[in-house]
Amino acid sequence: MLLASILLAGLAGSATASSGARSLPQAIDHGQMGQTWPVAEPDLLSLIKARLDHAKATGKLDEMNRKFAERVKSRVMRPVPVAGISPAEETRSWEFDPSIRIDKDIRDHKGNLIAVAGQRVNPLSASPLSKKLVFIDGDDPAEVAWAIQHGSDARAKVIFVSGSPFELMKVHQRRFYFDQEGRLTGHFGIRRTPALVEQRGDVLLVTEQAIPRRGKGA
Repeated sequence: MLLASILLAGLAGSATASSGARSLPQAIDHGQMGQTWPVAEPDLLSLIKARLDHAKATGKLDEMNRKFAERVKSRVMRPVPVAGISPAEETRSWEFDPSIRIDKDIRDHKGNLIAVAGQRVNPLSASPLSKKLVFIDGDDPAEVAWAIQHGSDARAKVIFVSGSPFELMKVHQRRFYFDQEGRLTGHFGIRRTPALVEQRGDVLLVTEQAIPRRGKGA
């Protein structure tokens, strides 16, 4: 029985060793399967320069510059209209309080306290609104005429929400402005034109004014 056990153990060990030997990976040289090249990526700046040189040589670069300049000029002369603004069909007014609450103490360059945290400050107290703000659609002749009635540059600042201020500046010989990205109309909550912003004491009075238009009654 002891001899049989030894023989069985030896056979088992041989089988295990043989199995372990077969599981080891073997390197096989299959030879060269085809021609190979090193990995190389073109330099990005060199590629851009080559394309620019080609565009310059073919005249495309000058054409691109010309079109770009025309787009810039067109955007300056006629900015993108303010979204969400439409003609006023009824007159409505509301008060706008420009006061702000101070988050932290404000001091001047000498350290003197100007305003304390939590205090409400009304900018109109220090700097009154010297001119009326008149918001109009510059492409609507009725609104342009209405705006001009509110006075010269010294009395009213006419601000377009659409149209070309530069074109009408030549016609009316006065300055016109544009509400870029609708920041002012958005600030005052204006959604209809023409609209007027003027000071009334410590607040601003905002009015969207219905006016007679071509083909419509008063």
